Amino acid sequence: MRAIRCNRYGPPQTLVVETLPDLQPGPGEVVVDVKAASVNFPDVLVIENKYQFKPPLPFTPGSEVAGLVRAVGEGVQHLRVGLRVAAFVRVGGFAEQVLAPAGACMPLPDEADFETAAAFTLAYGTSHHAIVDRAALRAGETMLVLGAAGGVGLAAIEIGKVLGARVIAAASSDEKLAIASAHGADATIRYDSEDLRERIAALTDGRGPDVIYDPVGGAYAEPAFRSIGWRGRYLVVGFAAGEIPKLPLNLALLKGASIVGVFWGEFAKREPQRNAQAFEELVRWLREGKLRPHISARYRLDETPRALQDMAQRRVTGKIVITP
Repeated sequence: MRAIRCNRYGPPQTLVVETLPDLQPGPGEVVVDVKAASVNFPDVLVIENKYQFKPPLPFTPGSEVAGLVRAVGEGVQHLRVGLRVAAFVRVGGFAEQVLAPAGACMPLPDEADFETAAAFTLAYGTSHHAIVDRAALRAGETMLVLGAAGGVGLAAIEIGKVLGARVIAAASSDEKLAIASAHGADATIRYDSEDLRERIAALTDGRGPDVIYDPVGGAYAEPAFRSIGWRGRYLVVGFAAGEIPKLPLNLALLKGASIVGVFWGEFAKREPQRNAQAFEELVRWLREGKLRPHISARYRLDETPRALQDMAQRRVTGKIVITP
């Protein structure tokens, strides 16, 4: 099988395509023929050794896939060869085959589209955990989404609207804001040309948002947090801007606000039953047409370095997928 290999930590252009032996499942594992693999910002950080999860070299990056079960290991009861599945794995996704724990595989209906399934797990799992579980967003509240045109940002907008909230989308271009609006945002802020605090105040009549969803970090975190409403919840989702902000804690005191950490991967590992319940709700919303994953580009396996480079340079809206 062919696979993308990270033989040394570095930027996307250091990745290479190699031919490896076909994979064999161990007890409790399955091998999946990958039909689509989604690209996420943590994939860029992992190959540069900048992420909290640090796989030993060499490795195949990629964590979110969909495909057909190729082989089943000892003790696996609920999966069979030929079954359509989506899976979230630590590494190995950018390849023709991936090894996955059986418990990390979610069976798909026959009509499911592999690309949509691959683009669904992390973005919507993260945003549901953040908004429903950690922030407890309620109908009638206002949520500000930073980095709103990215995969998790669009998922956050859609979930916020399903819950009956008013959603303000912030992004860096008119094109990105148009996509956010198409996915349900009620108002927008272009934060590279508008004053973020002034615009937030204008859109919330000076009250500030009840929830701020921040997968970006960097320079916009502090002005956003200064604008949060009373008893607001600031969701720390990620740091796509590269800089981890240092927020003055007196701001939390003055607003009675909470700074809430969001780490969906750890939540899924520590609380698998609650995660499964969340996905039951997400799949129901998807079937009802309330969620619409946005796939903006597709790449061949040998184009994976370019896909990761596009992600690193923030040229991506929604999700992008690799199709081996």
